[in-house]
Amino acid sequence: MYLSTSRAADIAGDTPAPKGPLRAVPGTVFALGLVSLVTDVSAEMVTAVLPLYLMAGLGMSPLAFGALDGLHQGATALLRLAGGRIADRTHRRKLVAGTGYALSAVCKAALLAVTTPWSVAAVLAADRTGKGLRTAPRDALISLSVPPEEQGRAFGVHRALDTAGALLGPLAAFGVLWVAVDGYEAVFTVSCCVAVLGVVLLALFVREAPAPAPAPAPAAPRAALPPVRTLLRLSGLRRLCLTAAVLGLFTVGDAFLYLLLQRRLDLSAAYFPLLPVGTAAVFLLAALPVGRLADRLGRRRVFLGGHVLLLGACLVLLAPLPAGAPLAAGVLALLGLFYAATDGVLMAAAGPLLPAELRTTGLAALQTAQALARFAGSLLFGAAWTLWGPGQALGLAAGGLLLSLAAVAVSGGPRAGRSS
Repeated sequence: MYLSTSRAADIAGDTPAPKGPLRAVPGTVFALGLVSLVTDVSAEMVTAVLPLYLMAGLGMSPLAFGALDGLHQGATALLRLAGGRIADRTHRRKLVAGTGYALSAVCKAALLAVTTPWSVAAVLAADRTGKGLRTAPRDALISLSVPPEEQGRAFGVHRALDTAGALLGPLAAFGVLWVAVDGYEAVFTVSCCVAVLGVVLLALFVREAPAPAPAPAPAAPRAALPPVRTLLRLSGLRRLCLTAAVLGLFTVGDAFLYLLLQRRLDLSAAYFPLLPVGTAAVFLLAALPVGRLADRLGRRRVFLGGHVLLLGACLVLLAPLPAGAPLAAGVLALLGLFYAATDGVLMAAAGPLLPAELRTTGLAALQTAQALARFAGSLLFGAAWTLWGPGQALGLAAGGLLLSLAAVAVSGGPRAGRSS
């Protein structure tokens, strides 16, 4: 990946980007976006082929895949809290994030050595450990780099770059499967090499956010109070955690949606990796505009609107529509808009609520609540698929999501305003 001398200087000096959509975005945000772009190429190469590799290649049942997808989403969620607390206490957010990126790179190499469904699951659990360690420190670095009123823009820029990797990853996997004799092993090998490049970019171009000023002596005893207990006293953060958890319980994983869409379209396995490309393309185009919209209209409101879009994707799949390109385009577009309206927007909503010295821990607590709920949701969806079939499982998930949206709306979850 080419970086011009002037751009590299901007990154090293953490200077704001020039005028235009990237204005007011410091070099640290841009550099972390590049790291996420490269890392997502690596991760999505594996993710794009994983459902078919496990269910068609290794014979995993839908229930077992639901458990694995839940593990992928949230089994290592508590490590987010550990990583966040370590990063806040040491003020070494870059180091903690880098450890997570490096662990994930090692796991891509380990996929070459495992051949059974549950050995693959063990490697993926370790990979999720890396993601759990790095996500909150990375998001804290972004949040601490910009003022509160620019949080949505900053996370939108980062998620746009991140999603460019999610767009390129499945294309790379498709290309490798198209030309390689032993396709899956080739995908894992290329994925590992790309992941190592992401670690190198992090080490070279990402700057650590300045540590907060030391607390006065009388405040020292507060360090003994567990950060999570302290943060959960913040009513705004509690409301966000509850909202993310309730909605996460009925959030259908995109892997399941792709499998259902493949069945509706009767799509060849060779073209399966292209389905995430449509989602990523919409996410890429919408991430920054939706982030800026969230800054103006209210971040919680946009977050809930994103789940309405996910409900729409489920209903389109359930509707008796002709199988073809319009059906695929509708589902993938709605799924891409769902991610644009929820992923970075949730972190942008939480950032201004949290003190700088506990920013990483607070974001980790929110991510943990959401990840554990999605873990449980994946288990429930896999069980429903096994017991009653994919259509009934999707109908139950859509009904649960509708009820949870109504419950959150009635409870007054979203509030207007920039920081809401």
